[in-house]
Amino acid sequence: MQTQAAAASFRLGVLGSGKGSNFAAIADACAAGRVPAQPVLVLSDVENAGILELARQRGIPAEYLPPGKFRTKLDEETEARYIARLQEARVDLVVLAGFMRILKGPFLKAFEGRVVNIHPSLLPAFPGLEAWKQALEYGVKVTGCTVHFVDQGVDTGPVIGQRVVPVLDEDTPASLHARIQVAERELYPACIAAIARGQLRREGRRVLGFPPAL
Repeated sequence: MQTQAAAASFRLGVLGSGKGSNFAAIADACAAGRVPAQPVLVLSDVENAGILELARQRGIPAEYLPPGKFRTKLDEETEARYIARLQEARVDLVVLAGFMRILKGPFLKAFEGRVVNIHPSLLPAFPGLEAWKQALEYGVKVTGCTVHFVDQGVDTGPVIGQRVVPVLDEDTPASLHARIQVAERELYPACIAAIARGQLRREGRRVLGFPPAL
């Protein structure tokens, strides 16, 4: 059985901008022992983001850090503050959970190979915003979600794991998104657990050691 001390040894820093449903799934999986890790810090660029309250309810340190002058990314000074807080918390992995800012150069260098994200499509299909709506409008019969390492591009990093969600004839964007979110809350903790256990290895863009999409 995973001991509490062992679980605590792999430390997660979480960045989010919204309600925090994926964060809650990860934190609860950690607390239940299904993920051998511990969230030690939650940071948000939105002062009243729901993710901050969910963290505080679970006794996890949670902070609002103003995002700076840009709409879609962190400015250099702000990015340095995010890096500093995560380094002070000694995080092993940075988990993006609905964080709506693009991370660039210095941040990704500071945590090289240690930043993960989840996207609501089967990448490389439908990157960017409202991927579930893109999938529905395109007419695909299946979509899903993808956990990937973060690189300099937008939703272009190496794929860790994927889950397939069928597109039903009666689907609306809202109903399809809701089913994708259910899959996300299963996939993301499983991928983080595999990373924490050291089960994955990389060969170029290929990430090996995680079960194929179901």
